[in-house]
Amino acid sequence: MNKLPLAILLLISTFTWAADPDPADYTINVHVTTSRLVLEGTAIARTQVLNVTIDGKKYELEGGAVNVLLALGNYKAKVVKDEHKTAYDSSRTYEFLFPDQKTRKFEVIGQTE
Repeated sequence: MNKLPLAILLLISTFTWAADPDPADYTINVHVTTSRLVLEGTAIARTQVLNVTIDGKKYELEGGAVNVLLALGNYKAKVVKDEHKTAYDSSRTYEFLFPDQKTRKFEVIGQTE
């Protein structure tokens, strides 16, 4: 069996999947007020922890292990996960869009009034 057509199909789908994000999808305004790096356990890389304001509400977000500090300021974002399995539990993840069209995900790990 010739594997070339399958390889071409997989290659095309990879390029399609890697398309730049559409800025119109990122409609949420996020204001980052605090940005810090946290070293947990025996990890080599530090995790980003942000204090942000979204729609007048204050949240603490955690990003992946990147060993870089995110600049304070305003960012555009979208919700990529929003689960409410009960009336009192929730799990939400935001994806930030940066000016260079790169994205990074941040999970809500805290909220305050």
